[in-house]
Amino acid sequence: MFATGVTIVTALDAVGTPVGMTASSFNSVSLHPPLVLWSLAHQTTTLAAFARGTHYAIHVLSVEQRQLAERFATRGVDRFADVAWQPNAQGIPILAGAAAVFECFNRSQYDEGDHTILIGQVERCRHLPGASPLLYHGGMFYTEHPLGNLSEQAQRPLHK
Repeated sequence: MFATGVTIVTALDAVGTPVGMTASSFNSVSLHPPLVLWSLAHQTTTLAAFARGTHYAIHVLSVEQRQLAERFATRGVDRFADVAWQPNAQGIPILAGAAAVFECFNRSQYDEGDHTILIGQVERCRHLPGASPLLYHGGMFYTEHPLGNLSEQAQRPLHK
């Protein structure tokens, strides 16, 4: 019953091949220093690449990227085929069109239950002005109602 944003996390595996996956477990941890977290199930085939790599990038997807979210959540497909991306300074794939991108140093990890919680120290970040984030709730993506001008909406009273 909790709506979340949708992200794709990208990295390189041990031989330098791009890996990526859709994740909705993303959260801010700290502003000073800038830290974010996300979690990954222990049985995920890309766990080693994310856990052992020094860097990864977290892409907050825009409403226009629903198909990309679905592709990076599908097993057995070439997730990067025909996807626009550029390597950053560490070679990590940076996907085009994301609402925001956080380029992170893999600072720490914690095994809890059936997941590993990864803490990334943000080294660079950017956002796409005016982009509305892709939302996920109850097993469904929400793209029909972009958030629009949040400052106007924030000024509306909750009760009359």
